[in-house]
Amino acid sequence: MISNIELVLDAKASLAEGPCWNENKQLLYWVDIMEKQLCIFNPTTNTNRVIALNQEIGCVVPYLEDVLLLATENGFYSINVKTEKLTHIFDPETHLFENRFNDGKCDPAGRFWAGTTDTYGINAAGSLYCLNNNLSAEKKIAHVNTSNGIAWSPDYTYLYFIDTPTKKVVRFHYNICTGEIRNPNDVIIFPENDGLPDGMTIDEEGCLWIAHWGGSKITRWNPLTGEQILSIPIPALYVTSCTFGGPNLTDLYVTTARTRMTNNELKEYPHAGGIFRIQTNIKGCPTHSFRNNNIGAETI
Repeated sequence: MISNIELVLDAKASLAEGPCWNENKQLLYWVDIMEKQLCIFNPTTNTNRVIALNQEIGCVVPYLEDVLLLATENGFYSINVKTEKLTHIFDPETHLFENRFNDGKCDPAGRFWAGTTDTYGINAAGSLYCLNNNLSAEKKIAHVNTSNGIAWSPDYTYLYFIDTPTKKVVRFHYNICTGEIRNPNDVIIFPENDGLPDGMTIDEEGCLWIAHWGGSKITRWNPLTGEQILSIPIPALYVTSCTFGGPNLTDLYVTTARTRMTNNELKEYPHAGGIFRIQTNIKGCPTHSFRNNNIGAETI
């Protein structure tokens, strides 16, 4: 199932997060939240382009040919990667100065879901939001501490969500037509002394791949049974997220962090903050792009 684990980019990122695969361009988008950087990794040329911004970025999703959408400390933005021009769309939390956006993805209908956390991660002052196809935003889940992993089942009937300190994955019934979520149910409970659940992705078999913050691993789970199927050690203490990519969507890209590590821990994990790739024989679900139904959509 797993052939090898490879360090593809020794980025030494403070907080690499939000890996997102562009299937058309065969590029990996990711962010370094603390360094305020949007990064574009090309595995064919083994090059990593860094776009420096003036605010912390939680996540990135594809949109138009040269335009991406971001969720940042100041709300939703678009960015033209050719000109590096930022365009503000909407900030649902202008009144919460200590909050910033964290993880997020687009759903199968092209809505952009992203959640917030307070800067210190100690208060349940965050929420999960959805930027709809008409650029309106709505709150989907309130009283969130650290909004993290999100994924949709291959048949588009369920949404899976992680609020990290709860140490569990919650499943919601999901309506692709309306974006409504309902009937929350705990489907995975994280074991003690195994780190905290951070970002996640899903494969075409409906199994979840979850990053262990402080646990040095990626695990694969069956959300129907709550059973852990596979555990893959990663040579980094803080494993932050993962996504499937590559020509066949069988390469698992993994982001990691260096923040909060002691000198001894950095000696033990010298490649912490790097981007790793795991070759598997399991196909991941493709990344969804944002869809703007407004007239003049190209203006953002």
